[in-house]
Amino acid sequence: QLQLRESGGGSVQSGGSLRLSCEASGYKGSKPCVGWLQQGPGKEAEAVATLDSDGVARYAGVVEGRFTISQDKVKNTIDLQMNMLAPEDTGMYYCVADRRPGPCALLPARFDYRGQGTQVTVSS
Repeated sequence: QLQLRESGGGSVQSGGSLRLSCEASGYKGSKPCVGWLQQGPGKEAEAVATLDSDGVARYAGVVEGRFTISQDKVKNTIDLQMNMLAPEDTGMYYCVADRRPGPCALLPARFDYRGQGTQVTVSS
């Protein structure tokens, strides 16, 4: 059973940076699709970044140019570097993964596995 555990959340002022990390365990083999979801206060979760096994990254328009997703297949971690943070980036961030092949779409329903989440708060 694939398990995901996030770390690295916290509070930061507008314009600051945070790096989220996700440790994957309990599953041996490639994960064709990994990503991060953001759930703002009172909102549905939205995919902000995904990365497929060929290294193709996709970003939501609101984070394009500010966030970078990466994967270390040796350490089995999935990171999200977040720069130029704004109050709208506040929310719970979830690490997600899926074993099904195919395009790694920016859709929460694309992913079968989700971590417990880590809170990011950006103050103005």
